[in-house]
Amino acid sequence: MFEFIAEHQLNIMLVLCGSCAAIAFLLLITKAISRRRKFILLLMQLNAITLLYFDRLAYIYAGDPSRTGYIMVRLSNFFVFFLTPALVLYFNMYLSDLLRVEGKRDSVSVRLKFVQIASFFAMALAIFAHFTGLYYTFDEMNVYHRGPGFIICYILPVVCPIIQYTVIRQYKKFFSRAIYISLVLYLAVPIAMSIVQIFAYGLSLANMSMVIVSALMYVFTYIDINDTVERIHKTEMESLQAERSSMKRLFDQTALAFVSAAEARDRYAKGHSFRVAEYSRRLARFCGKSEDVCEAAYYTGLLHDVGMVGLPDSIVGKEDTLTAEEHDELKKKPVIGAEILSGITEYPYLSKAARSIKERYDGTGYPDGLKGEEIPELARIVSVAEAYDAMKTKKRTRGALPPAFIREEFIKGAGVQFDPEIAGFMVQMIDADVNEQKDDENEEAIKIEHELTCNDYRSSVTNGIEIGETVTRIQFSCTPAENVKEGFSGPAIIMFDAFDGRTHDNEKAIKVYHYLEYGELWFDGHSINTAARNISVSASEKVHADNDKDGKANYEIVAGKYEDHVEIRMSSPARKVDAVIALPDSTQSVYIGLTGENCHISEISIEQLDRRVKEGDIPRIADEISYIERLESDLPNIQIDRTRSASTPGVAVKDRMRLMFHTMSLPTASLVWHCPYILLFYSDNGLVNGPGYREYAFIKLNGEDDGSDEFAENRFVMKRNNEFPGWEEWKIANKEGLDCEIEFSRRGGRIGLYTKNLGISIENVTTVKDGEENIYAALTGDQCALTDIRIM
Repeated sequence: MFEFIAEHQLNIMLVLCGSCAAIAFLLLITKAISRRRKFILLLMQLNAITLLYFDRLAYIYAGDPSRTGYIMVRLSNFFVFFLTPALVLYFNMYLSDLLRVEGKRDSVSVRLKFVQIASFFAMALAIFAHFTGLYYTFDEMNVYHRGPGFIICYILPVVCPIIQYTVIRQYKKFFSRAIYISLVLYLAVPIAMSIVQIFAYGLSLANMSMVIVSALMYVFTYIDINDTVERIHKTEMESLQAERSSMKRLFDQTALAFVSAAEARDRYAKGHSFRVAEYSRRLARFCGKSEDVCEAAYYTGLLHDVGMVGLPDSIVGKEDTLTAEEHDELKKKPVIGAEILSGITEYPYLSKAARSIKERYDGTGYPDGLKGEEIPELARIVSVAEAYDAMKTKKRTRGALPPAFIREEFIKGAGVQFDPEIAGFMVQMIDADVNEQKDDENEEAIKIEHELTCNDYRSSVTNGIEIGETVTRIQFSCTPAENVKEGFSGPAIIMFDAFDGRTHDNEKAIKVYHYLEYGELWFDGHSINTAARNISVSASEKVHADNDKDGKANYEIVAGKYEDHVEIRMSSPARKVDAVIALPDSTQSVYIGLTGENCHISEISIEQLDRRVKEGDIPRIADEISYIERLESDLPNIQIDRTRSASTPGVAVKDRMRLMFHTMSLPTASLVWHCPYILLFYSDNGLVNGPGYREYAFIKLNGEDDGSDEFAENRFVMKRNNEFPGWEEWKIANKEGLDCEIEFSRRGGRIGLYTKNLGISIENVTTVKDGEENIYAALTGDQCALTDIRIM
């Protein structure tokens, strides 16, 4: 290392001088440094340049006996020894300025005053040494030699920085990290190099290191400026963010107060706008929108209904059906809302979206008859969210609609009332909510009334208790109702199925909730068959009555289901009743509702027993219903009673392949997705849900896909053309049965799929992510029978 420095020392000095000159120029144009500090740093750079320049001249003219050499050697050596303590002096000035500004100290430290005096003394001593030969002498060949007092010139440049360092350590807390590092380097590096130079004669290590640390002083000062600017910027941003948050809170509070005042006019509208706002933001996230768009969707949803304040009292909250004139008046609400919100100029989207909230995707909406993407995107999002809340919320004439019904409405309305893409995301959101509710269900804590009083028969009925393959035990006590002197008194059960798990008796609710009542059972063995295929009941008398010490009669029901049969064992104080009910088919669910006549039912408890119903446990009282007793082709026929309850074996997807089959929705099918589904997957044995199962695509023939991209990317396109008969006709045609054909094409990890049925065309391209080569296709579905399945 020393040999390299010795060989290239003059060039290194020249480079360092140029670097300091460049930094001096940068100092001149830097505005972020105070004038005093800039002046001190400029002096340090110029001093460093001059010091190193003359040091370089000293080496160049050393040994030159000419007159020029004689003068230059002496002049250059003088300036080297004179400017070295000058650098200590300028650094002392820089440190004093830091303490005055950053440390906010009015007086200069005594130690720094001493260093200042010592620096002037060292400079004076350099003048004295030049004329006396104290530090150096020259021989007749003009060659430099150390003088008898040479070591003295190192004392002050070493001792003074040590003193300065004690000051730096004492006031360290006032300096930034960058400034502190620069101060320590400025002191430590030259001292270390001075000590080394004592033993490395002929090298100007100390002087070169001083120039380097002088240059670094500006670099670290600039870093500190950047850090300071960044801190100030961060503080300003935090302040702006806090101010923005405060303004946002104020806007939120004002908007909520305004919305609450508007909704106060209609008790059924209470909370509607807030719910629509939350649904809108969540739906926008499902659509993959940015957070800014999601927030805009929230505020649009929150304020979409403010036009209500401009409607007459005769319309708002009216219980009776609106007249044609009142309907026309109601249609002014979006225009009124847009006019009110037009004053919020910072958010012009609020007014535009509020005006277009009642537009329909097919162009039949109001007030402007906009169509498709002519409708603002926020209005399209909020329109879907608003419809979702309207269906999910209890109204004057009906209760909240079930998720399955709402889901179907969005499928039916896609491309007609709603943006089809946004409606598809809403369907996914509904599915996610349903799945989350299933995951959160606790079978040991079924919600049901703790007690009820029945005067007339069925005047009160509990919520339904679902019966499945896990055996359920229901226990309760029953006493005659007050003031009952004569007539029958006792409990009974109703067996039914409904989307919401409740009994219904009006025609509209029966249709909406797909309510189906199988029959009724009494604890004396009496029964009524309403929609079951068959009911078998046997009763036997007990030897001892089951009454508690308070005279209450204790009752127990133990029930379980296997496919299309349900067994119910009922125990009362007087009798035991065993009943078997044959359901219309295996697709149906079964709920038990407790009711009675002239009685008070209390202490109702429900328990899921650690026992499951297996095949053969329930005696069959009706033949098994099969819709697949037809000739089989390449794959076995399958009957799918519930969502994906059965599926065909997997078929390895080839470069070109067709799957053809006959489908028929089961008689109990009632929803548009009760139809065949197509799966693309991998498993070790080629079976759906087999070992190592990975699903790449899941497509329903009604034009839905699950949107999953965990193992593959799917480019899914569904179109309805003029041949599409409408959804009700679609369901009828599926029940009557139709032939379907699915075309597959494959190129490596890309699999294309195409099918067209009843005017619904589906194209999908699956790109497999995991590189799997063995890809299988299978058919499944929901409440349908697939027969005559052929592979070509």
